[in-house]
Amino acid sequence: MPGLANVRGSPRRKPRLLRAVLLAVLAVLLAPYVITPFYTYGEPVSTLMLWRRLTGRPVERVYVPLSKVSPALTLTVLTAEDARFCDHYGVDFTELGNAIADADGLEDMRGGSTITQQVAKNLFLWPGRSLVRKALEFPLALWIDAVLSKRRILEIYLNVAEWGPGGIFGAEASSRRAFGKSAQQLTSYEAALLAATLPNPGDRNPRTPGPGLRRLAGLYVARAGKAPQVNDCVRRTP
Repeated sequence: MPGLANVRGSPRRKPRLLRAVLLAVLAVLLAPYVITPFYTYGEPVSTLMLWRRLTGRPVERVYVPLSKVSPALTLTVLTAEDARFCDHYGVDFTELGNAIADADGLEDMRGGSTITQQVAKNLFLWPGRSLVRKALEFPLALWIDAVLSKRRILEIYLNVAEWGPGGIFGAEASSRRAFGKSAQQLTSYEAALLAATLPNPGDRNPRTPGPGLRRLAGLYVARAGKAPQVNDCVRRTP
């Protein structure tokens, strides 16, 4: 009887549907690992840039190679964001442990996120703080560090980081907007002002910096002057 056959056959479709869903989830999880080696070349875009374009909001980004970025900016950004960039393998477990020890919970945790982790988040994940995102971010950051050179990782970061309100992404667009010049022409203090805006690009304006931003930029200039070796691996890599 057809009706009886349908009743008997319906349970069989559930394992197939579950298998299809699991395969789809697995494909989504593995996609970044397949895509990452191709980012050795090209001009990657972030998930946030893609989302803004899909929703009709403006995106301003001018991709430039690291050779077209002021050494002062690379040094200052590394000093401010990830001083052990040349020493770890994508995740700085020392700084991560310190950040966890100083926090009351995930929402209160500050620091501990490396440049490579931020690249993983920008290219493949989503903003915000959650255990799920961190669980996906850690192994992906290790993979990115294994597959891409330090120089390439920093170049991607400087070109995909959100650097201002209204869809400003990357050092070049931010430098032009703030100072009317290319990222290659930045002075040490201008580079420090840009680096100081990174944690809160929507609230901090390097073109008209307030006392707090100027003070932080001065601190970054002093730090960079005391640690010129921070970007050694970037300078050595061809």
